[in-house]
Amino acid sequence: MAAPSAEQQNGQSDESDLQSPISTNDEDSETGSGDGALPDYVVDLIEKEIGVDLKSLKKVSALLEKLTAENKLLEEQVLTVSSSVPLRVSAALSAAEESRVSLEGLLQQERVLSNTLIQHLQGAQPWADSLGRPLEQLDNIEKHMKYLQCLSRIEELSDSIQQCLMTNSIWEAVVAVGSMASLDVGLKQSGCSHLQAFLRETLCFWHKIIKDRLAGDFEELLIQLHWPFISPPTQSLSPPANAQELHSQLELLVAQLLSLQTSDDLISEKPPSVSRVGLPPTTPLSLPVQIMLLPLSKRFRYHFTGNRQTNSLNKPEWFLTQVLMWMGNSSNFMEEKIQPILDRNGANVNAKVELCRGLLTLAQEKLASDAPRLLYDDALFCHLVDEILQFERELRTSHSYPSTLPGVLHVLLEEVVLQKWLTVERKMAIEKVDAMLSAEGAWSSQYKDISDMDELKAPDCAETFMTLLLVITDRYRALPCPRAQLRFLALQRELVDDFRIRLTQVMKEESRNPLGARYCAILNAANYISTVLGDWGDNVFFLQLQQSAVALGEEELLGPLGVTESGRLASLEGSLFEGLLGLLERLRGDMLGRLLEAVMRDVQKKAQPYCRDRWLSLPSQCDQATMSLSSLACPLMLCLRDHLLQLQQMLCLPLFQMGWQDLAERLDLFLYQNVILYNHFNEGGAAQLQFDMTRNLFPLFGHYCKRPENFFKHVKEACVILCLNVGSALLLRDVLRQAEEEPGTPEGKQPSPVSALNELGVYRLAPCDVLILLNLRASWPGK
Repeated sequence: MAAPSAEQQNGQSDESDLQSPISTNDEDSETGSGDGALPDYVVDLIEKEIGVDLKSLKKVSALLEKLTAENKLLEEQVLTVSSSVPLRVSAALSAAEESRVSLEGLLQQERVLSNTLIQHLQGAQPWADSLGRPLEQLDNIEKHMKYLQCLSRIEELSDSIQQCLMTNSIWEAVVAVGSMASLDVGLKQSGCSHLQAFLRETLCFWHKIIKDRLAGDFEELLIQLHWPFISPPTQSLSPPANAQELHSQLELLVAQLLSLQTSDDLISEKPPSVSRVGLPPTTPLSLPVQIMLLPLSKRFRYHFTGNRQTNSLNKPEWFLTQVLMWMGNSSNFMEEKIQPILDRNGANVNAKVELCRGLLTLAQEKLASDAPRLLYDDALFCHLVDEILQFERELRTSHSYPSTLPGVLHVLLEEVVLQKWLTVERKMAIEKVDAMLSAEGAWSSQYKDISDMDELKAPDCAETFMTLLLVITDRYRALPCPRAQLRFLALQRELVDDFRIRLTQVMKEESRNPLGARYCAILNAANYISTVLGDWGDNVFFLQLQQSAVALGEEELLGPLGVTESGRLASLEGSLFEGLLGLLERLRGDMLGRLLEAVMRDVQKKAQPYCRDRWLSLPSQCDQATMSLSSLACPLMLCLRDHLLQLQQMLCLPLFQMGWQDLAERLDLFLYQNVILYNHFNEGGAAQLQFDMTRNLFPLFGHYCKRPENFFKHVKEACVILCLNVGSALLLRDVLRQAEEEPGTPEGKQPSPVSALNELGVYRLAPCDVLILLNLRASWPGK
């Protein structure tokens, strides 16, 4: 292509000048100006407008005129903007000056007004001083007026209540007492202590009169309705003649008693508070239920206090069962008769639950007084705990008592009682462990004759021990305090560690006979406990305890943890049983290793003649009609078969899977080192070895997996090398020797040793090991 003319160069230069002001690519501009090359956008424009056709050069003149016009337009715009900027700046300065002057004027006005105000206050001060005392007197007069108004209101309400009672207008009297109670609540924040005392005394006076009258009428009505239901109520065939009248009276009296609830709470001083038995804050019982509880409370105290025969420390189930019976007998009456009245009067309470709360108070007070008296008798204390737990289960399930309300378990959370419970649990558990380990069938499985249920082959002592831990869990699971639950969990961990130590001691006694039934039972026990604890680590209950332990910072349970360990537990990656699982895993690994070492000692002893077989002088495969197992290998195979069957019978399935795989790997190394590397092989010896391994040894393990040869990689690959035909063996030896002598030879000219071995199916053995095996062959040309 010809060089561009001067006109074209000028056009390109103008084009570049026009484009550069509107370009935002500083890098392109610097590149174009630095090395003399055209920017990319200029080249693209020339390619687009002119192209490579020489005939298109006539467009340059039109393109130049167009770009010149655009450049002129841009210059005019720049000049216009540049000329408008000073005008705007001057306008802004003028506005700022006006604002400053205005601000100074406002400040001057503020100073004038401030001075005027000060002068006015100084002039008005004598007036204020002279009016202060009269105003104070007026304020006192106003307080006295309000005081007298309150007294007048109290007298008015008192007279109204008296008039209502004289005319038997109970409802109006109840309303007046409610107004008086509201006035009492309103005066609580005032400092009028004498007025408050007078109002409270007046309120107590009239409240007691009205409450006694309503309570008497309500009790008489309840008697007519056969309350309380001491025994299960019987359904009468025909209702009484005055059933409708009784129901109307019941609704009226319950409504009136509910209206007295506020004043009753004030007088009885029953705001939410912590009771003496350690319960969380609760609201007072509704007044109708309080009255309904009176006959039941009298019966309870008559039978279960004092010197009555029914008040027996060793029979807590008597009063607990009686409370449950009263709850069950009264539930229908409370739901069908009382609850609708409460709903119609806007009382946001559950009649059945309210009655249960009242009866529970009786049981809680009784248990709180009896529990400290049983701390020195383990048998009676255990019986009390069992009865409390059973009562709690019945309360929550049979009577649908809400879980948000406290039951009777708080009695067990008193520090002295809880510590005694933990001590008794530990003592009982250790005694049971001692008994189960000394039992005759401690190390035999109770399911040994049922193959489907005996997969883990857990001995009876291990299964009984885990059942014991599960029972402890069921006992403390319902406790409402996470910290108390964590103390029981710590006890369980302590018991597991103690049982592990006992297993270790028994294992050491049985270590002289690692192939015995008891040794294998100990191994199964360790595996069973580890499996169960692993499952517990994923249980929702123990995961919640784990979160609680992290939140409460229980160092006794968690130990000194770093940030990483605490984070793992908080994110549920770890487990509270990790430490125990690690110790049990170590015990299981040591025992399984000893067991396999004993098997290998027996196998090695039987294999000694086979290791010294005449591998150099065996007849070739062509000289034999059929191949058969070497006679010297028969004791080895029989010993190995017997041990595999024995392990399968005595070990649980997971342990047996681990055991035979480890045994296969140990046997693989033994045969490779003591049979193959120890001897030289002719063609017949190599064929016999391959037959013994592939047709006899590998099938022994074929009962437990599909490809047993994968666990004998050394032996399998060694047989491949030893049984290669002479030509292939020579080529392989040359490749390996050349690679050993010339390690820097490019792979493109000569196949690598690894690839050559991989083609033969050899992946485990290194090239140097294969050279050793090739040197063990006796059938080489020229020999």
